[in-house]
Amino acid sequence: MERKISKGAVLTALILALLVLISGCGTNMPGGKSTEAEKEKIVITDMAGRELKVPVPANKVVAIGPGALRLVIYAGGAGKVVGVENIEKRQPTGRPYILAYPELKELPSIGEGGPNSAPDAEAILSANPDVIFAANLSDKAQVEELQQKTGIPVVVLSYGNLTVFSEELYKSIELVGKVIGTEKRAQEVIEFLKDCQKDLNERTRDIPEEEKPKVYVGALGMRGAHGIESTQAGYPPFEAINAKNVANEIGKTGSVMIDREKLLSWDPDIIFIDEGGLKLVLEDYEKNPAFYHSLKAVKTGEIYGQIPFNYYATNVDTALANAYYAGKVIFPERFKDVDPAQKADEIYRFLLGKPLYEKMAADYGGYKKLDLAKSK
Repeated sequence: MERKISKGAVLTALILALLVLISGCGTNMPGGKSTEAEKEKIVITDMAGRELKVPVPANKVVAIGPGALRLVIYAGGAGKVVGVENIEKRQPTGRPYILAYPELKELPSIGEGGPNSAPDAEAILSANPDVIFAANLSDKAQVEELQQKTGIPVVVLSYGNLTVFSEELYKSIELVGKVIGTEKRAQEVIEFLKDCQKDLNERTRDIPEEEKPKVYVGALGMRGAHGIESTQAGYPPFEAINAKNVANEIGKTGSVMIDREKLLSWDPDIIFIDEGGLKLVLEDYEKNPAFYHSLKAVKTGEIYGQIPFNYYATNVDTALANAYYAGKVIFPERFKDVDPAQKADEIYRFLLGKPLYEKMAADYGGYKKLDLAKSK
């Protein structure tokens, strides 16, 4: 006899089958088959050479270590940040990216931060990000430890050798854009920086070395403020415009403290003072005016203030603006079409979305000629 199946039994069977199908989604299937969660991830290689899977686009991110948050913001990710380090919550002076996005200071804390601070896995977990961007962590082991503790992908970024332009910087911005789904914005930023690099170089590359004035930058910040003896060989804004930096004689890049006698022997034609250390220079001038008046640049009035750009790694925007300002001072004919303040705001607008020169100048002094006897 043919057996009849009720409609209720058929419906029950269909529901059970559907439940089994749904319960299988998102779980690891036998034989190494991909899950739905895995299908939403891609494999990337970060700036530490680590291969890892990340969810894309990552909609909730945190950034730890010197400069990581800045790169996320350049790439258009300010709205995806769900927590910041305590160091980012403090006085924003000198960090244009926080001036542009002050609301970031109201986000939950993800740890103390700072170049010598270990990541706080518990605080990061409380923010529940999809991805952690990290810069300047001490080594791969530290990165892997953080990733293991949190179970969250850690993507390492890099500024390279902290110049204004570097392939590591470009690749890091590109990487951020890829992870957070802002590839177009990231590429626009990279092209903008490359265009500026090309422009600066083309304005000055054909100037004969013997026709270039000798230049020096003093009072550079280096783990705190310093006086006129603090300088840098391979100083990025000077390098960008092919300037004749007397400190390049040292033969190695990076910040150094020189003897005063060395500065006297170099006797540069033009001196720039980093306004982060200007107060120390002015105090020193009051005590040792004879030393300063032995310098040609002081006697001829060729002393200029510039805005500090190294604060929790390189503020690329300010460094780039400084390069145009230095070009205007050193090679005025080649930069006669440039207004330094307007150029600075053009750069800030593109990279951070707001004109910030006026605020930076109010905090530090801005682009201007200095009279050490009257500046105090």
